Amino acid sequence: MDIVALQETRLPATGSIQEKDFISFWQGKPPEEVREHGIGFAIGNRLLGSLLLPTEGSAGIIKLQLHTAAAMVSLINAYAPTMTSTEAKDEFHDDLGLTLGEISQEPVFLLGDFNVRVGSDHSSWPSCLGQFGFGKMNE
Repeated sequence: MDIVALQETRLPATGSIQEKDFISFWQGKPPEEVREHGIGFAIGNRLLGSLLLPTEGSAGIIKLQLHTAAAMVSLINAYAPTMTSTEAKDEFHDDLGLTLGEISQEPVFLLGDFNVRVGSDHSSWPSCLGQFGFGKMNE
């Protein structure tokens, strides 16, 4: 794999680690806050020459850009809060809207975990959801 979107990294602030075959970038909460959430990318070293380093985001959104033969491509990794707090969810969606609004015409790939809860009524979604993975915990 050349590009992997990571969620729940639980690492503080912003950083990177260079390994033999890949480099990892992450964005988390400030060091003085509880280490929860956090996101990042692991990128194969062979792509480093084509990569624009990730821009600062939040513990739930990180963006990087990759030069390809066809165009500049934006990759956004998002991790939505699971909390029932409307304020946290609203802030996440506002941040995601701002991040998407900063991107011009290039292709955009939106990756991640949106922590969607659809309930146990899978029969309402026959063309896209099956019966597996649903139970009382998702109601």
